[in-house]
Amino acid sequence: MIDCNISLLGDDAVCLRPADRAHRHALAQTLRTSGRWVDVVPGKEIVAVRFDPFMCAPSEAVAQLKDWLKSYEEQSSGTGEPIELTLDTSSANAPDLEALAQQNNLSTDAFLQKVIQSDLVVDMLGFTPGFAYVDGVDTSLVAERLSVPRVRVPAGSVGLLSGQIGLYALGGPGGWPIIGRVHEMLFDAKRHEPFLLQAGQPISLKLVGG
Repeated sequence: MIDCNISLLGDDAVCLRPADRAHRHALAQTLRTSGRWVDVVPGKEIVAVRFDPFMCAPSEAVAQLKDWLKSYEEQSSGTGEPIELTLDTSSANAPDLEALAQQNNLSTDAFLQKVIQSDLVVDMLGFTPGFAYVDGVDTSLVAERLSVPRVRVPAGSVGLLSGQIGLYALGGPGGWPIIGRVHEMLFDAKRHEPFLLQAGQPISLKLVGG
């Protein structure tokens, strides 16, 4: 049994807060595949488990999860197959790349090599539907939000802040410095699973353009 705090989130959800946040994705994946819960969503520190309050009292949901945790066997923290994304760093798709490289006292090539050689994994989805927060970026790279957010960032754009990447599945406003754009469709309404990425999924970036 892992060390995990359990508490209610309103009237129809339970919060699981593992002492080691690395357990979040494995917990969420196992709970999701059980089919017993309305929805399971991993966040930065917690896993939110939604239940139907007409079918299950809040106290019963908490009790069920406590019992489940007693028999839970630790699994790999990742979910889903690793995926490779093609990163286009041509000037039209990477308006902030050169400035970020200069800020970090690197050439653009050296800057990008540090990014693509990082151990990247989707930490969570949020902000806008399908927006992927990706952890693991080389901690020596420094980047801050734009002082004036852009009114529209194209779908597929790749933003970078210190320690993380942000992948825009949908077009819209955004304040992350943009270092490129992936060729793959991160959102496709025709797919069975419209959003390409999922929390806990390892990703790698292959460079094109420049």
